[in-house]
Amino acid sequence: MRTRFVNLRVPTGGNTTGHAELVVEEGRIVTSVPSTSSTCGADEQWVNLGGALVLPGVVDGHVHFDDPGYTHREDFSSGTAAAAAGGVTCVVDMPCTSVPPVTSVDDLRAKVRVISPKAHVDYMLWGGVSAQCLAEPDWRERLAALAGRGVAALKVYTLSGMKSFGELSPGQLEQVLTEAARVGLPVGVHAEDAATVRGLERQLKECGAEGPLAYAASRPAAAEVKAVATLVELCEATGARTHVVHLASGEALDLVAAARARGLPISAETCPHYLAFTADDLDRLGSLLKTAPVVKSAQDRERLWRGLADGDLAFVASDHAAGQFPEEKHTGSFWTDYGGVPGVELLLPYLYSEGVCAGRITLERLVELTASGPAELFGVSRRKGRLEPGYDADFVVFDESETWKVHADRLHNLNRYTPFQGHLLTGRVHATYVHGQCAFRRASDGAELFGPAGMGRWVRREEWLDTTER
Repeated sequence: MRTRFVNLRVPTGGNTTGHAELVVEEGRIVTSVPSTSSTCGADEQWVNLGGALVLPGVVDGHVHFDDPGYTHREDFSSGTAAAAAGGVTCVVDMPCTSVPPVTSVDDLRAKVRVISPKAHVDYMLWGGVSAQCLAEPDWRERLAALAGRGVAALKVYTLSGMKSFGELSPGQLEQVLTEAARVGLPVGVHAEDAATVRGLERQLKECGAEGPLAYAASRPAAAEVKAVATLVELCEATGARTHVVHLASGEALDLVAAARARGLPISAETCPHYLAFTADDLDRLGSLLKTAPVVKSAQDRERLWRGLADGDLAFVASDHAAGQFPEEKHTGSFWTDYGGVPGVELLLPYLYSEGVCAGRITLERLVELTASGPAELFGVSRRKGRLEPGYDADFVVFDESETWKVHADRLHNLNRYTPFQGHLLTGRVHATYVHGQCAFRRASDGAELFGPAGMGRWVRREEWLDTTER
């Protein structure tokens, strides 16, 4: 049966909206038209959305849902339930925080077998290339095979704290970028200079330095700037589609913007915590805000907001990475406390509240930063990120006027802590639809309903998708 969603508004440019209807059949939008219908057809089911704002479903391009292997931190069921509650209809899960890391087709298949029955929303998967991979003679063939199975992109590190997923030297990174360009995959890079960070960390520990500001001093903006400068050089040398993940430094963003102005295929994302907090907040909040890269200065924060508005940043991702709480966040030393924060559920509400409502970005730009932008990088821009015919019927019913306070214990991921505790936000998700089916609904009395686990589908990069494996 066709479903006609009526009495709703959609973004029409800038901060304007227009009344519309969405007709959905077999999980796809078949018609997106101005609101004109007055009667329900015999073959249609009507859903009246009460005049609400409807946005394209969020594509969160950077999550760590830790499944299989680290499910004491997060699992795919809890992570995707939190995603649905936050208006995220597709997550792109990282390859490095599962066992084994997703660096081969066998690893990819094993992961999909575990997570597919748990998914409340659609998902894509990053593939990865670690230092361990490059020690194998067939690493190029393994990379190409991952591309052929539709991984969203490849993840690499220039600085890694994971023994199972080692960082790459500049020479190794150039090799990977060369191969990625050959098979047509973008490469996402954790960009901090290893020598800079390790040298400073060693000096600080030898001096007995401890605490949040010591950690921040070990990972200065200069480490990001140096790594991004190297990336720009390698992007130009190889022609590879290069993407800087979780960018925190304003000066590093300047380098990306200048390279893009020269026509290089490089882009960057940032995260809500870099837009909200500074090193002063890290000192105040402690390990609740420990991440890598670290939050930086107010000047860096403002440069990131400008980058969202002017197009220097491609999109915003959560970098959802929850540790076991409180054990892994309070180990007795800030150096060993787990680095990472949950964020998938707050991504859209935060950006609407502090971006659109605060006048920093338009509603139109919000949609680009949360939906169409990430869909383009991950090769699914013909089916995700827009409310147009032929696209997946993934959308969010959003109340622009509701003001609410963030409480960690009312979130839906496994380990419920957040540096946003107590923040007042304006704008809240009231329902999330995936392929036209309700994945989450918040009733007027506060009751919450989730769609069944397993309703989410594995989405593969379109240009590599074998249609016989849909």
